[in-house]
Amino acid sequence: MRAAESARREGKVMEKKKIRLRMPHVFVILFFLVLAASISTWIIPPGQFDYEAVDVNGTVRELVVPGSFHYIDRSEASPTGIIDFFCSFHRGMIAGAEIMMMIFIVNAAFGMIVKTGAFDCMMGALLRKFEGKEKVLVPLFFLIFALGATLFGMWNDFNGLIPIMVGMGVALGYDALFGFSIIILGIGIGFASALMNPYTIVIAQSIAGIPVYSNPEIRVIMFAVFSAMSLWWIFRYGKKIKADPSKSLMAGEKTKFHFDRNELVKLKVGTKEKLVLADIAVCLLIIMYGFLRSGWGTIELTGVFLMMGIVAAAIYRWSPNRIAEEFINGCADIVFGALIVGIARATLVVLEDGMVIDTIINSMASLLTGLPASIAAQGMLLIETLINFIIPSGSGQATTIIPVMAPLGDLIGVSREMTVLTFQMGDGFSNLLWPTANIAIGCGISGVPLSKWWKFFLPLFGMMYVVQMLLIVFAQLFLGF
Repeated sequence: MRAAESARREGKVMEKKKIRLRMPHVFVILFFLVLAASISTWIIPPGQFDYEAVDVNGTVRELVVPGSFHYIDRSEASPTGIIDFFCSFHRGMIAGAEIMMMIFIVNAAFGMIVKTGAFDCMMGALLRKFEGKEKVLVPLFFLIFALGATLFGMWNDFNGLIPIMVGMGVALGYDALFGFSIIILGIGIGFASALMNPYTIVIAQSIAGIPVYSNPEIRVIMFAVFSAMSLWWIFRYGKKIKADPSKSLMAGEKTKFHFDRNELVKLKVGTKEKLVLADIAVCLLIIMYGFLRSGWGTIELTGVFLMMGIVAAAIYRWSPNRIAEEFINGCADIVFGALIVGIARATLVVLEDGMVIDTIINSMASLLTGLPASIAAQGMLLIETLINFIIPSGSGQATTIIPVMAPLGDLIGVSREMTVLTFQMGDGFSNLLWPTANIAIGCGISGVPLSKWWKFFLPLFGMMYVVQMLLIVFAQLFLGF
């Protein structure tokens, strides 16, 4: 009897194990997102705003004409059919080609640097210098990335440094997610806080007709509060996995950048290693100068990274054939991350073909009409957060949303300063959430599955969203927004 009862219990346990839900592969998630977007093109009526060319701080941008939304006949749009649906993935790859090529080349360039061994020596030097001082090292790197993003709008510029931070996280005795969180949260928090971000706050304030860089106190508060929250969350996770490595979210995952701490601390930085590190430093300075002074974009950034990798290989006297082989290996390692960009972009392709993006934006905005200003501001935050899924571009969202929201805010009692603030937060923080945004690229480069990132980040995002809501109330009550 006892044996039979034991067997029944074991059977129930096995049944529970069998029905345990698993997070779908990110490609599966994106596939169904594209499918849902395709179906929506048959349900949501097509419509569009009128646009006009306007000079914004010396750059001509296409801005929405306020109040110009109108529905159009479905025959003028292109709802997604079955063949169109499957073709959209190809078209998404084409639309995302510039970013995809950047991912391939940047990863290949850093892959060559890692293979030279200079990277290992640098990690060893850092470990020796900061032995037992992680509480200094982690905030230091976090602050560097956060300042670059908040002052200069740097995001993709830092993608090449993701392998370094992932490697550092592993070498310090944590895991790849710990190292990745330092750089990606630093960038994300800095970009969202936008003390001087030229791609978000400058464009949004200019379009809204308020002084550029005005109301800096709320952005300083945001930077301080969300940085503190992020560092607390990073250290909380690190403490947990140091105490019990089995609690690592990366347990069972193949680590892309793995380093043996005991071996690293033995390595010395010689002449070749110093030259390679100088190569990295010079190229990063060139990139910063190009972005700030010459208006560089992704193509120029990619070119400098390619140069950096080839120079590093030349310092170690690699043959041309080996350079080519290592370049191919580096590209092969990042295929997954690059494909995420193209597949995610397919969502935008079908929504644009169906001409429903403007309809979605107009419908969301119209929901705010008649609401009290305090509630409408919270609604704006939610709308901006959701819209960032389909327009994952700070400047693109600013030129589309601010011309709609600013005059609407005038009618319902929401100040233009508040309109810009809700845009800034809604766009900025959700870049760390939506698979159509930059987080998907970072996960691909780092080797951290998007599902693992979500498990780590979603509780923090929930807390951050509540703080964003409180900051809106604070700005309305005490800053005159």
